[in-house]
Amino acid sequence: MTHHHTGPIVLSEAVADALAENRPVVALESTIISHGFPRPRNLEVAKVFEQTLVDADVTPATIAVIDGVPHVGLDAAQVERIAQDESVIKVSSRDLGPAMVSGATGATTVAATALLAHRAGLRVFSTGGLGGVHRGANQTYDESADLTMVGRMPITVISAGAKSILDIPATLERLETLGVTVVGYRTKHYPGFYLSDSGYEIDWQVDSAEEIAGIMAANDSLGLDNAVLVANPLPVEKQLDPELHDRVLAAGLAESERQGIHGKEATPFLLAWMVEHTEGKSLEVNIDIAVNNIRLGGEIARAWAGRSA
Repeated sequence: MTHHHTGPIVLSEAVADALAENRPVVALESTIISHGFPRPRNLEVAKVFEQTLVDADVTPATIAVIDGVPHVGLDAAQVERIAQDESVIKVSSRDLGPAMVSGATGATTVAATALLAHRAGLRVFSTGGLGGVHRGANQTYDESADLTMVGRMPITVISAGAKSILDIPATLERLETLGVTVVGYRTKHYPGFYLSDSGYEIDWQVDSAEEIAGIMAANDSLGLDNAVLVANPLPVEKQLDPELHDRVLAAGLAESERQGIHGKEATPFLLAWMVEHTEGKSLEVNIDIAVNNIRLGGEIARAWAGRSA
């Protein structure tokens, strides 16, 4: 029926059909499945993420590299493989070429997911938290590729801010330098991932999915090619207890310093530390965050499809 290749990218039939008929589609990353949650919980969670969109009449497009082939939209067996196969690697945008040539199976980070989604013609991408500038980056230059990618892809990314284990003010400064449009969904307080408010302000508040679709169209009309980053805080009653958050995070940062953990090991270490020392509470909050962002992504995708109908 439809041809499912966009260059080297394979689109699932559901995604190809939705795009051809201008129906709403939302991209989902896969590292949140492979590396974000413990097995077997991660598979349940992956199904909840997709079902959240299906229930809203939106097509989910979970993105991953399977046997060297980038896929936009996975079938049930492929989702299971990403969730259950321990040899699945983490693939960022710079790893895509080597992963394709070596036939690797990898879960895509925010940067790689944004790139593949954009190349496949998707406009909306829901994730949990964005990568950013790491604490101490003035010594290490450690900064997530998520940032540079959102600086040069006209895709709308819904996240609950940057992960609170990062350097939030530095991350916001970089987003400004990169020309990323940052809007708060019903807030002017930049969210802090586990916390509804990071303590930092942002310039623009939007109150509806329609408004966000309007901003996308306005940016398009000017030929801007940066992302629109929608900061979507958790409702305050669902956030992690701030006192617990601050205490556990401070201890985790001290411990990672003591063990000399740097680079791409830092985030997984700190996220695992948070889960362990909040007795799993941070994990539940993480799931709530992702579902909250996916729900809003679905609304934005519907508003966007409605504009161009």
